[in-house]
Amino acid sequence: MPGSVLVTGGSGKAGRAIIRELLAHGHAVMNVDAAPPPEPLCHFMKADLNSFGEAVECVQRMAGTLDRRRDPLARPFAVVHMAGIPAPGLAPDAVTVRNNVMTTWNIFSAATLAGVERVVWASSETAYGLPLTRSPPLFAPVTEEHPLVPESGYALAKVLCERMAEEMHRWNPGTRFTALRISNILEPADYALIPGYQDDATLRRWNMWSWVDARDVAQAARLALEAEVAGCEAFTIAAADTIMRRPSRDLMAEHFPGVPIRGELAEHGTLLSIEKAKRVLGYHPRHSWR
Repeated sequence: MPGSVLVTGGSGKAGRAIIRELLAHGHAVMNVDAAPPPEPLCHFMKADLNSFGEAVECVQRMAGTLDRRRDPLARPFAVVHMAGIPAPGLAPDAVTVRNNVMTTWNIFSAATLAGVERVVWASSETAYGLPLTRSPPLFAPVTEEHPLVPESGYALAKVLCERMAEEMHRWNPGTRFTALRISNILEPADYALIPGYQDDATLRRWNMWSWVDARDVAQAARLALEAEVAGCEAFTIAAADTIMRRPSRDLMAEHFPGVPIRGELAEHGTLLSIEKAKRVLGYHPRHSWR
């Protein structure tokens, strides 16, 4: 059933795709971001989510608990939280941890205070130990049951926020939290970069040659809003294939010898398993660079 959705970070790569997807399926959407969007897709509210007061005001405004004459949007069906420093190495670790944990705390808290039923938010593939320089994965394709072994401040912040979601759901059972452990996001214009990876597989070894189209991230976010997911769950969101022309088993044999392959693996199948997202959310990637 379409509802109202507050999207934080809606001016970013994934955020813009999510807004388009939600609008196409009848949802009323408000974008909250520190930066204005490159194109006006929906109502935009500029906010610094490091401020708890600003986070609360954004959620309440979407919920219609402020001046409904000026803001006719209905009570939010959900929050999709994509805001934050989007990758490791873009800022010092201390800055990344402080920003990403604090903004997530503020949005999660504001959502529970407003009685929001569902929070879908951006965790990361890095939680599994990426970049895989310290130790190899325990098995492949990597599933959600793989240990979380963060190797950067960015990844650690995501793991801490997953635990935060678990505790906030325990405190507030009426709000359910769905974490999307998103792989490296590409837009169609980024596909031109892919031929440059083919001659040197080490360039993309760091995340087991995984990727995902922004439009499929949007699909996953919408499905996570709609699916009957209880409590607090996490799902890996990746493309169905790797970013390489070489078969996945060949890549594993050369770069991760001794790591067991579990279950079926298509010739170019992703090494970050999306089977749980397929089974529970109905997620099926629609886009491939091939």
